[in-house]
Amino acid sequence: MDHTEIEKLKNTVSKMMQDKKGILAADESNGTCNSRFKALGIPETEEERRRWREILISAPEMENYVNGVILFDETIRQSDSNGKKFTDVLKEKNVLVGIKVDEGLQDFIDHTGETLTHGLNGLPARMQEYKSLGATFAKWRAAFAISERTPTEDAILENSEILARYAVICQEHDIVPMVEPEVLLEGDHSIEKAKEVTTKVLKGLFEALEKHHVDLEALILKTSMVLSGNKSENRADAKAVAQATVEVLKECVPENTGGVVFLSGGQSGDEASANFSAIARHEPLPWPLAFSFSRAIQNEALATWAGKVSNIDLAREAFIERLKLNSRADQGLL
Repeated sequence: MDHTEIEKLKNTVSKMMQDKKGILAADESNGTCNSRFKALGIPETEEERRRWREILISAPEMENYVNGVILFDETIRQSDSNGKKFTDVLKEKNVLVGIKVDEGLQDFIDHTGETLTHGLNGLPARMQEYKSLGATFAKWRAAFAISERTPTEDAILENSEILARYAVICQEHDIVPMVEPEVLLEGDHSIEKAKEVTTKVLKGLFEALEKHHVDLEALILKTSMVLSGNKSENRADAKAVAQATVEVLKECVPENTGGVVFLSGGQSGDEASANFSAIARHEPLPWPLAFSFSRAIQNEALATWAGKVSNIDLAREAFIERLKLNSRADQGLL
């Protein structure tokens, strides 16, 4: 890539990482979105998914707390109730358009309980199309379960290779890659075990990125916080989570990485915000930090809406209130 193209990507990274704002993850697959709808009695249809995304994307003031929105393939092609494309709604708000480009997880053969992320086949053509639809950044997720025998070195190596190859394709198409190696919350593991696993995963990832000559200044890491398992009897508090997370990042993440954003990964809204605020109090760090939550931002608003037109304004109020809390968390104020 020539210097001008890299500078454009770095400029996009700077916009994505503007202080006091985050990246909204609105990229749930249709299946995941439908499962949440089902639990609330909302019809599991494309039109209802469109209405839900419109509540978020068209919410007044969301641009005050959000630098970018990660969309799903269905959503990037949809429009609001007035026929305006969602991508145009976001551009008018000066919010960057992102796109989830992995195609989910598949069982890793001969590795019980482990998965590989997939979707590299045909990715250059899809990336070109997404760019034409307005995407300026993309996201790709791999997942690592913690148990006595997982994740294995094989799973870390293979998933890191896939993430690195995805990042190369992104940068070749003038799109900022967001790499997401999620260490899963499920389990009874201690925070010490989570720290050990997260360290191995991040080291494996950055070794692969270096091998493939990915420009780290034009890349964003979306990472898990270092957390005790959700079934752990003695879950670590926010102060311990922050200390462990910052120590891992300082050990594993090169200082020239464009930015670090945190996923919520099954935490409640309050837990994710409190933990992120504790992490932010460790700033300044070598890289800018931001939140990139999905359920931790959306759950309350989704439950408030529950598929009813009469609840749209209340749902948007809940959505904006959660964004305001995370903006305060970004400043270490919670």
